[in-house]
Amino acid sequence: MQSTKNKQSAIDFLELVIAGQIDEAYEKHVDMSGKHHNTFTPPGFQALREGMKEAHVKFPNKRFIIQHIVGEGELVAVHSHLILEENKTDLAVLHLFRFKDERIAELWDLSQALSSDSPNKDGAF
Repeated sequence: MQSTKNKQSAIDFLELVIAGQIDEAYEKHVDMSGKHHNTFTPPGFQALREGMKEAHVKFPNKRFIIQHIVGEGELVAVHSHLILEENKTDLAVLHLFRFKDERIAELWDLSQALSSDSPNKDGAF
């Protein structure tokens, strides 16, 4: 049951962020004393939140399509297709969340650029 609730919280967090409702996403779902592992952003969730706000200004029309979600205990993994700019920048993204007391306590995010000329016709999804 907790795994189901954590999966829904992860989805809600990501959907709010994509919609530009970043402050609401953090207020509802993040333990600000937790940590993230984005190697392009200084430590702390406050820095990550500011980075997400900057990304939203740069890519206000981005789209996010969840492909897979897996949850076990305190961990939730969300595998998604992120389109930053139509016909320009597509990414396969994996967010791994660790929840504590129903809040995001730790976050990892990894991405891979998608290429239209990939030799793997099975695709990223």
